[in-house]
Amino acid sequence: MAIDSACERAAFAADPGHSRGRLYPEPASPTRNDFRRDCDRIIHSTAFRRLAHKTQVFVFHEGDHFRTRLTHTLEVAQIARSLARALGLDEDLAEALALAHDLGHPPFGHAGERALDDCLAAHGGFDHNAQALRVVTELERRYARFDGLNLTWETLEGLVKHNGPLTDRDGHPIGRYRDRGVPAAILAYQQKQDLELWSFASAEAQAAALADDIAYDAHDIDDGLRAELFSLDDIGEVPLIGELLRETDASQSNLDPARRTHELVRGLITRMIIDTIAETRQRLRTLAPRNAEAIRDAVGPVVAFSATMAQADTDIKGFLYPRMYRHPRVNRIMADAESIVRDLFAHYVKSPTDMPAEWGEGIADNDEHARARRIADYIAGMTDRYAMIEHSRFFASTPELV
Repeated sequence: MAIDSACERAAFAADPGHSRGRLYPEPASPTRNDFRRDCDRIIHSTAFRRLAHKTQVFVFHEGDHFRTRLTHTLEVAQIARSLARALGLDEDLAEALALAHDLGHPPFGHAGERALDDCLAAHGGFDHNAQALRVVTELERRYARFDGLNLTWETLEGLVKHNGPLTDRDGHPIGRYRDRGVPAAILAYQQKQDLELWSFASAEAQAAALADDIAYDAHDIDDGLRAELFSLDDIGEVPLIGELLRETDASQSNLDPARRTHELVRGLITRMIIDTIAETRQRLRTLAPRNAEAIRDAVGPVVAFSATMAQADTDIKGFLYPRMYRHPRVNRIMADAESIVRDLFAHYVKSPTDMPAEWGEGIADNDEHARARRIADYIAGMTDRYAMIEHSRFFASTPELV
């Protein structure tokens, strides 16, 4: 299968010429369609630039060759475009969703998110998906006529629902939001523009979500090997990885470990992309969607791994979780990172004037909820380095995270 060969535009692809539009109407661009314009706005945003200095798994102290949120995002965008191209989807929308999907992550990766979630326990918690929506609809302030980036409905819908519906048709939270409820930021925006939280998102959004999974598996294996948290022999115990290593060794014997790792990562990405395309085409034949709305109305996702590849994905994550994400070395650093975020939050609650003036403006002294959310917005926008610099301003000792 020539996975990069361009396909004719599918009838069920999102069409920028028939977008549901933007919250604030704007004149059409003379040179770009609406989805391409969304891509460009995301790329030029402040939040996107900050991804270069935000942790993926390893903090910046540990080396320049590990992934950051930005390099991860670019890898996701490349894979999303490959999937969209092969399936006849709109590449610009798939790319826009890939570029925006991590804009809500705070410094220090999931450690920072856990810390902010705890700090906001009395105020609805912290959810990076909801924070990404806040970034693109409110916190970015670049334009004269509106806050946010004023992205199209299709991009906002995909950003919020790329992992599936958030509610049932009666508005009851489902899935990951069943117990805690849909985040307040999403519900607040829902009052301005209905994102149809009960339905699936476009096929482009689903492709971006699968691209995220593929990139995670591949680059976390690469980074974990580089950090010497496990060996190729260790990861080779995972059935699919062992198969790929045997194929590499059979075609290219005596490769040095670095080239062998690269061949493994490249082979894994290719295998997962090919599987996704084959499984998705099979689901599309069964569903026979005539337009993009048929994708949204489907009873399940259309862009997906096969059952065999879904198990392989589970196996890979099951291997990485204890050996990488919960490795004692990573745990120790992330515990220190969490303490930095918690300290900063507590300090700003006590001394909000230590934030830049624009972050403290317009909040009543007795509105604890609004103040807590504003502090979280400020901290979530920090890079790893800036969070450490700010911490060192207010505390006698700042962890070195090494």
